[in-house]
Amino acid sequence: MTSVRIALVGTGLLLLVISCGGTGDSVPDRPSATVTFEGTAAELRVSVAETPESRRRGLMGVDRLAEDSGMAFVFDEPVRTTFWMKSTLIPLSIAFVDAQGRIMTLRDMEPCEVEPCPRYGATGPFVMAIEANRGWFAAHGVEVGDGVELREGAYG
Repeated sequence: MTSVRIALVGTGLLLLVISCGGTGDSVPDRPSATVTFEGTAAELRVSVAETPESRRRGLMGVDRLAEDSGMAFVFDEPVRTTFWMKSTLIPLSIAFVDAQGRIMTLRDMEPCEVEPCPRYGATGPFVMAIEANRGWFAAHGVEVGDGVELREGAYG
């Protein structure tokens, strides 16, 4: 396999993210991008969460995602944080991407209404986490070790 890097194309990802208003199948107040996966034809349209506030909010309150939609959480440097599903209404799968642009961990996550909610983490430090409808990665042949590319502005 050839190495695929995480490419943040353009300047739109440098914009501050404003708060999300309501539920629905997309989060239009956030920058948009497309994630592609090495060795597959799979493409996932994502809203990008790159500020502490947008990462904290994530997909809370979203009651559905379009089939090939999700969210990418982008970090400036490798982190070891965990994700939870408090106030998240739909089951999700998450792919954690390392600094080399490869998926290191895949997990399925369930909505949680009452604390304590389970925490979902990666097997090591990561620079991006990608959430999609539960089972999306498996259904599209995306696996641990696959390269990932994030391209800004590829849908809207």
